[in-house]
Amino acid sequence: MALKTSELTGADNYFEDFEVGAVFRHARGKTVEAIDNVQITNLVLNTAQAHFNEDSLRDNPMFDQRVSFGGVTIALVVGLAMQDTGEQALAELGLDKIRLKAPVFHGDSLYAYSQVLALDDAERDDAGIVSFHHWGVNQDDVVVFEGDRRVLLKRRSHWAGR
Repeated sequence: MALKTSELTGADNYFEDFEVGAVFRHARGKTVEAIDNVQITNLVLNTAQAHFNEDSLRDNPMFDQRVSFGGVTIALVVGLAMQDTGEQALAELGLDKIRLKAPVFHGDSLYAYSQVLALDDAERDDAGIVSFHHWGVNQDDVVVFEGDRRVLLKRRSHWAGR
């Protein structure tokens, strides 16, 4: 028996389900592990020692431990928001106004919040564009990330039964 794609995703996150001003606290959190930071830092050839060389931080006036690469923070926060804001995505259209507000260290736990900023028609009948503002906070509710994201989302009227 073949499953329909619509049976594998949520039923309440199509374009029509979003309202401007709605705020979501996403259900899951993620503890940042050393492997998350070090592997991605190395994969993108980021040579900043503070991300992967603890010895280099002995006399560092800013950090006394390895700090997570900002790209990891962005990816984790947007990833935590995806179940609610991206399951019906046809395309990611953009990230803008990215702000890394506080350092993230190995062992910090991140959580995500999102607000719907705008709903716009797309150039196709089966989708619409949703603009979100995302926040990432750590276990102490310190904001570590903010950014805006535009997503092309499926319309239920065209995709729900597929």
